[in-house]
Amino acid sequence: MSLRGAAAVVGAAETPPRRTTPGMTTLDMIASTAALAVADAGMEPAEIDGLLVGPQVGETPQHVPATVAEYLGLAPTYADLVDLGGATGAGMVWRAAAAIAAGMCDTALCVLGNVRTDVVPRSSNRNPIREFDVPYGGSGANQAYAMVATRHCAEFGTTPEQLALVPVFERDNARLNPDAVFHGKPITVDDVLASPLVVSPLRLLEVVMPCGGGAAVVVTSPARARRAPHRPVWLRGAGEKVTHRALSQAPELTTSPLAAAIGDAYAMASAGPDDLDLLSLYDCYSIMLAVTLEDAGLCKKGEVGPWLADQDFSHTGNLPCNPHGGQLACGQADLAGGMAHVVEAVRQLRGTAGERQVRDPGLALVTGNGATMSEEVALVLEAAA
Repeated sequence: MSLRGAAAVVGAAETPPRRTTPGMTTLDMIASTAALAVADAGMEPAEIDGLLVGPQVGETPQHVPATVAEYLGLAPTYADLVDLGGATGAGMVWRAAAAIAAGMCDTALCVLGNVRTDVVPRSSNRNPIREFDVPYGGSGANQAYAMVATRHCAEFGTTPEQLALVPVFERDNARLNPDAVFHGKPITVDDVLASPLVVSPLRLLEVVMPCGGGAAVVVTSPARARRAPHRPVWLRGAGEKVTHRALSQAPELTTSPLAAAIGDAYAMASAGPDDLDLLSLYDCYSIMLAVTLEDAGLCKKGEVGPWLADQDFSHTGNLPCNPHGGQLACGQADLAGGMAHVVEAVRQLRGTAGERQVRDPGLALVTGNGATMSEEVALVLEAAA
């Protein structure tokens, strides 16, 4: 697809280079330069719904787009990290144009910044997660998702027994996936509740087990896809939403940004929850999957607890979900754990999932989750006719 005429640069700014920039953090530099560019475009920050950043943000080694979005007060529907060395700036421009052409955003901010000082700045106190979370013990994923679970239980009456149903059905699905870490190791609700408490109310069997591994897909043009050895799986809809990095800055704890991302994916796909034949949902913790099911419109907000008991999530059930066992039963190979959900959906939609094959799936919802319900992506994938 040609990007000719797809977008135009309407704002530009520069913070002049200096040998040293004492007293500034990288986030300070990015924020001040971004503000100048947005002003030069005659816009307000609220009009920015796309964000492209580089990898050199000294205040955080991971979750860079979410950290920058949080610091700038943005809630982009498209966020990206571009790492091309000296070509990063130019690379950002075409990616922004492509995102605009695809309808993922309307106006994208492309920003880079770096600081130079002889004294290491005390930057950690300028980053919300370092200022409001870590000093009070809010460090790491376990406690963050436990807080989400605690809130959901308090607000809606969700019980530990209900959340325990998630790892139980995922282990059951893993019985048909010989590649799963927990293949052939089913569990019961009682097993989950008897497992060691990690951070209340989450127990060991509700927490993902990190492991090694990899996952990849190849995306190509329609012309080449028709010559592929397998049935093509088409991207029918996509949505993205980033709202925060630190849990203390989250707009809500019981509704994730996936609600918006999934809604946009549905709209692009001209589909809805009733049209789905397969769910391949990110599941690092039992509460993550539970909240995602609500945010996808599969059940009403706050009702996932009792609703879970009435569903059959197996490959032959009324609502097949993570037939490979998901990350809770198959294992989380770092970032490849998220990609594994894409791989499973592709296998199912092209009919190559073996014993766990869902019967004639047409549409699949795939979700990805970064940080603590912070960086969210949703895809609607379609099987070739």
